[in-house]
Amino acid sequence: MNHTLDPIWDTVDDLHTWLEQESDLPPQQETLLRMLKLTEEVGEVAQAVVGATGQNPRKGVTHSWQDVESELCDVIITAMVALRTLTPSASEVFAGHLRRVSERSLGAAS
Repeated sequence: MNHTLDPIWDTVDDLHTWLEQESDLPPQQETLLRMLKLTEEVGEVAQAVVGATGQNPRKGVTHSWQDVESELCDVIITAMVALRTLTPSASEVFAGHLRRVSERSLGAAS
């Protein structure tokens, strides 16, 4: 088994713990807001793509493709923390889901 993601999930656990400690909201509300945070982050990806391509004539080119990369990373981190919020077994849930998607998309040989 490849354990290269363990440090990543350790960091996700640390971020989750930090967010839990900083929150004054009821747990159910905090969970819902973490799910909604994904929408905000995806919107920032869209904004960066529009800015990188200069699609807003009034603003022109306002972002780089490196900005898009950074925003995509924020989406991934936010999704990982959201998944960790739903289950302490987030790394196993993700690994199992990725395996199923891979098998479905790439075939059982992958």
